Amino acid sequence: MPTRLTSLARPDPTTTAPAVAPPLSLEERLALVDAAMTARLDEAAVAYEVNTAHIDTQPVDLADVVTGPIDTGPSAGPDLYPTPVAAVLQRAHQRLVSDGWCTDALVDADGARCMLGAIRIEAGGDRRLEGGAATVLLDAIRRQFGDHVDSVPSFNDAHGTARVPLRMIDRAAGLADARGL
Repeated sequence: MPTRLTSLARPDPTTTAPAVAPPLSLEERLALVDAAMTARLDEAAVAYEVNTAHIDTQPVDLADVVTGPIDTGPSAGPDLYPTPVAAVLQRAHQRLVSDGWCTDALVDADGARCMLGAIRIEAGGDRRLEGGAATVLLDAIRRQFGDHVDSVPSFNDAHGTARVPLRMIDRAAGLADARGL
């Protein structure tokens, strides 16, 4: 039997070429990728819930997570800031580190102080100096956390640990020094 050779160069006239779909627009491609990623994220969330359902955990406050060096105690170093308001804020920071930090009182039974209590004791009775330090501290807090913060005491009492209040007093000292206060 003779073999029949078909030419690859010429298509068979009985078959038609498949229709080429028009290319997708950028929006259509993005919508497809978004749908695929949403499905993958949903699947991963379900897998996570299934894999961790048996673990009894307590929520972690991110402010409690140590991300830097731990304070080893107050430093007996000299004042870094020559301006009076900045120096009061720096000493208030050192006072909170050494004596402790508290909420809901200027000074608690153990001698720990809130932010305003530390400023008050370090201002030495000078109400003008105390007011200037509290104003700069509130400004530093609002720069970081927005204008919804009503006062220094409300900000102090809204935290469960001293980490954020200490950081804000330190930033306020730098801000007061930059302003020459």
